[in-house]
Amino acid sequence: MPTSLQEQLLKAGLVKKDQVQKTARQQAKKRKGKTVPAGAAAMAAAAKRRAEQTARDRALAAERNAAARHKERRDQARQLIEAHRVARTGELDYAFPHEGRVKRILVDAAQRAQLASGALVIVRLGRGYELLPQAAAARLRERDPALIVVDHAHASEAPADAVVPGYEGYEVPDDLVW
Repeated sequence: MPTSLQEQLLKAGLVKKDQVQKTARQQAKKRKGKTVPAGAAAMAAAAKRRAEQTARDRALAAERNAAARHKERRDQARQLIEAHRVARTGELDYAFPHEGRVKRILVDAAQRAQLASGALVIVRLGRGYELLPQAAAARLRERDPALIVVDHAHASEAPADAVVPGYEGYEVPDDLVW
């Protein structure tokens, strides 16, 4: 059986035993630095999976927190409307547009005048509509502005002098009386 080159050189007396050991240590050091243990790859993959799971958990927690904040604001808005709504006891129809349709609520003459001046606001509560004073509407606007249906004090409609598409060339005379 052939022996290693180091053993053959030792037998021939060309090298000393401590030289062979020194060379073996150097080669072992080189091999140890270059090789990656089998467990290191698995540990790196596990660390990557943990990082991905942590990122997913953070995203889910952020979504849950956002949903909870939205629900809290919606509940606060509902409570605000229920606490400050004005009783409607009138017999006059007040028509207003909402979601492309004309809706109607019953009001009295004083409420109609307050709606026109902007002192009262129409808000949506569930499937119905309620009247709310302007002060409460300002707080409602902070929580959920989508619930405000009609607010003449903060009219977000087009100004009266805006040009309607298709009628650019037709001017309305200033002295026109209706």
